[in-house]
Amino acid sequence: MLQSVDAGFADQVELTRRLVRFPSLRGQEHAVQDFVFRELARRGFTMDRFAMDRAAIEAHPGGSPWSEQHSTAPIVVGIHHPRAETGRSLILQSHLDVVPEGPRALWQHAPFEAEIVGDWMYGRGAADMKAGAAANLCALDALRRIGFQPAATVYVQSVVEEESTGNGALMTHLRGYRADAVLIPEPEEEKLVRANAGVIWFQIEVQGLPVHVREMGAGANAIDAAYRVIGELRGLEADWNARKAMHEHFRDDPHPINLNIGKIEGGDWASSVPAWCRIDCRIAIYPGVDAEDAAAEIRARVEAFARGDAYFANNPPRITFNGFRAQGYVLEPGSDAEAALERAHRAATGAALERFMTPAYLDTRVYALYDRVPALCYGPISRNIHGFDECVSLASVKRITQAMALFIAEWCGLEEVA
Repeated sequence: MLQSVDAGFADQVELTRRLVRFPSLRGQEHAVQDFVFRELARRGFTMDRFAMDRAAIEAHPGGSPWSEQHSTAPIVVGIHHPRAETGRSLILQSHLDVVPEGPRALWQHAPFEAEIVGDWMYGRGAADMKAGAAANLCALDALRRIGFQPAATVYVQSVVEEESTGNGALMTHLRGYRADAVLIPEPEEEKLVRANAGVIWFQIEVQGLPVHVREMGAGANAIDAAYRVIGELRGLEADWNARKAMHEHFRDDPHPINLNIGKIEGGDWASSVPAWCRIDCRIAIYPGVDAEDAAAEIRARVEAFARGDAYFANNPPRITFNGFRAQGYVLEPGSDAEAALERAHRAATGAALERFMTPAYLDTRVYALYDRVPALCYGPISRNIHGFDECVSLASVKRITQAMALFIAEWCGLEEVA
């Protein structure tokens, strides 16, 4: 099995490069999803391609708010049906939406060229998570290369909106896809995620009173006022971090709850006191914390602050929840799936499988929370995900693909290719 992955690895690298070269920013994933559809179809999968159902998503407790920026790209699923269902079924999932690349002048390697330097492939999404998307296909290719296929149903799912709402993975759940276990090869440093934070996105808009700067004291500067709101949000962040002792997997992290002011815009003219300012924020929540309750606490905190502020008491800020509203999860130890991945990882790498906590969003939450099956997030070593010169280690990609092929063989069982 290890040799089969190695034999096909040049093709796997080329497949990964082709994926990276699609600039699949939010709302622009149609072409890459079409490409994945064709790659799955030519391998003989039964194909399903479908749009997201806004009403169904918004009605589900795990759905995130829908905004004008929400992607309309389709979800793609390739289904492998064995001749005889003797093994355990599996979902292999990846997301192909990527975050914005930022100023290109700050990249040493062009973000959508998939340049390889030594062991590293560079590009936006190379690590997060197009290398994992290719690994899903190529682990199965490796089995077929030696004359075998899974002896159980396997769903290869390619979703979008992972970076903004998590609604793509939720849509596969709402479509009815279920399996005995899930594996998502996100860039997790060849480790298994034991616990994962939830995420909430929100936007706050502040109104000011515009006047000429010569009469600045008679107006109200919306940008200055927004900074006061940010100060209150930092207080909320500190309070939530103080609760970490109540959450087993987060106690040793010095700062598990991170508030990010990801975007700020406001004003219209350098010589006018700004009439408006809008900030876009992201904050984590602990597993077990209901996302609706956390959102309500954010709203209550901002509203209470406004009532005690001389200006905001009569001009309260507007808060909108416009993206992630997703709970975190804990992968409970002791499952057969985790044990099988541990054996596969040791065989592929020669090392024990490490576990860790990550305070970022992962689509595995859908399957852990709503399907209640083992949801394994495990993938390659990377650098600078969401930053400049994002890259993934090709040697690590090969190792995790070998581990994945071994895992599929044990979990699903094998039958000869007809």
